[in-house]
Amino acid sequence: QQQQQQQQQSPPPLVAHPAVKATNSLKLFCGNANKELAREIAQHLDCEIGSATVSKFEDGEVNVMVHENVRGKDVYIVQPTCTPVNENLMELMLMISTMRRASARRITAVIPYYGYARQDRKMTARVPISAADVARLLEAMGVDRVVAVDLHCGQIQGFFGPRVPVDNLDGGTVGVKYFGKKGLVNPVVVSPDAGGVYRAKKFREGLAKLHNVEAGLAMIIKQRNKPGEVERMDLVGSVRDSDVIIVDDMIDTAGTLCKAAGELENHGARNVYAFASHGIFSGPASKRIKESVLQEVCVTNTIPLSEDCANNEKIKTLSVAKLIAGAIRRIHEKKSVSALFSDDASY
Repeated sequence: QQQQQQQQQSPPPLVAHPAVKATNSLKLFCGNANKELAREIAQHLDCEIGSATVSKFEDGEVNVMVHENVRGKDVYIVQPTCTPVNENLMELMLMISTMRRASARRITAVIPYYGYARQDRKMTARVPISAADVARLLEAMGVDRVVAVDLHCGQIQGFFGPRVPVDNLDGGTVGVKYFGKKGLVNPVVVSPDAGGVYRAKKFREGLAKLHNVEAGLAMIIKQRNKPGEVERMDLVGSVRDSDVIIVDDMIDTAGTLCKAAGELENHGARNVYAFASHGIFSGPASKRIKESVLQEVCVTNTIPLSEDCANNEKIKTLSVAKLIAGAIRRIHEKKSVSALFSDDASY
């Protein structure tokens, strides 16, 4: 009888709440660097961009205000650190700090273009390793994970500590899909320098696996006879009567790219194309491309194009929004990110 009375007095068992959809705990935010890309990512994730204001005070200081609850949420902040680099980097750091102070459960910085990446080692005495210093700043702000697209050098992943994993997405897969359907004649993939041979090789293998396009491989070796003298370029491999794709991770002023394209044409190339994950296009880049022998220059939308570049008929933009959204979805669902780049992946 006592047991029956205790059972009657005990509270009813807790009923498990219906499973919450994954997107309910996922919050996507962005700074001012590339809002269009963030909107595309949100569309692929079938979610809305979180409500936040990233503005400036009268004296130029960055002001961040988040207008919704992020306590216990998985927050993803989309912010490439492109031009203006320091301003966009400060926005990213303060957004991470704001989310951390607002008790977000996990903060992932989605950095499609990682600024300062080219300063990844000491080339001379008394210079900083800025790529590592930026990593330390982001860690100090409280970031839990970083997602980037085609880091300039793979060792940048090691500049973050073991508690901050870094996913370096291969933006070349977007270029492979585009050029694989282009119907190129006797294609050859060219690396503009010795350091980019591995990237060009992966691009060539992607064409073969996904589109059954057998492409050749070549490399340009740059030499400088005297300081201040125009560098000389030597080609390793054959491009005669071939459609050539120059593959690099970024295009800045496009000086080396346009000169390399002219050199390939002199060696008998049929058409010269270029693909790069990041189109920085500083200074006279657009004018140089317009006046060069390049048929087409393809870049991804990790960096928004200036009006001059957007109106340049030779510059074409390919979207990486679906790729980044696929990575975010897999991270959130605790699935393999590397599976994105398998032969049968559908992002």
